[in-house]
Amino acid sequence: MTPIEKINQFTRRELSEEEVYLFDIILCDNDIDRDLECFSENALAQMQKLFIGKTGIFDHNLQSAGQTARIYDTELVRSPDQKTKDGRTLLSLKAHAYMIRTDSNLDFIKEIDAGIKKEVSVSCSAGKRLCSVCGTDKAQSCCNHIAGKKYGQKSCYTILEDIQDAYEWSFVAVPAQPAAGVTKYFKNASSSAPDTELSELLSDLEQQTRSEVLALCRNQSQEPVSKALCIAAEKMDLRELVQFKKSLIEQEHSLSQAAVQLADFRQK
Repeated sequence: MTPIEKINQFTRRELSEEEVYLFDIILCDNDIDRDLECFSENALAQMQKLFIGKTGIFDHNLQSAGQTARIYDTELVRSPDQKTKDGRTLLSLKAHAYMIRTDSNLDFIKEIDAGIKKEVSVSCSAGKRLCSVCGTDKAQSCCNHIAGKKYGQKSCYTILEDIQDAYEWSFVAVPAQPAAGVTKYFKNASSSAPDTELSELLSDLEQQTRSEVLALCRNQSQEPVSKALCIAAEKMDLRELVQFKKSLIEQEHSLSQAAVQLADFRQK
């Protein structure tokens, strides 16, 4: 089928080639991203089917007013000359999208062509979040391995598996996956240095805070409670981790004071 034939599967009337604007996007790949996560090859294959027909919006704002494009086809692209951070062959999920040419989106189309609107991010549901070192499913339990650290020859990160649904894809300013975005665009690497440095600092801070929170969670006296807290902490962002850490420290302090008071009472 031709691109316009594939597009017309999603339309109420048949569109002509002159009415549509086509562009390609790298939605995601199997490399380790800024959140120290990566999609498995099997996950990318699942997403290849799930993202057909999905709409493109802005900043994951789930409002119909923000719908601007739709994916009409996808493909997996293997790049033998490119490697992931841990040495695997790079596999990317490439999407083919379309927009209707209108007076209102003419400037947006120009921004895409000029490389201003480029970066994208996907929204999906992963049924499994596997530790790259031991294979523990972090959606079910926790392990002692910390994302970002090396254990022998293995780097620790989270592998996203069992993709259950694909919701949407969005144009964003800073995607979790640096390579995700509209293709055929060459960016001056130095222009994104401040954003990259900030992202790396935030990622390091989140990693350190998550490690501290997990340590506090494992100190809980009851094992079921400890496991539940660890699972919850693995899914938190930096802001949530900071608040959770504060709560755990306050709880430890309260328990310590209660223990002192109980000891004093028994002595009397």
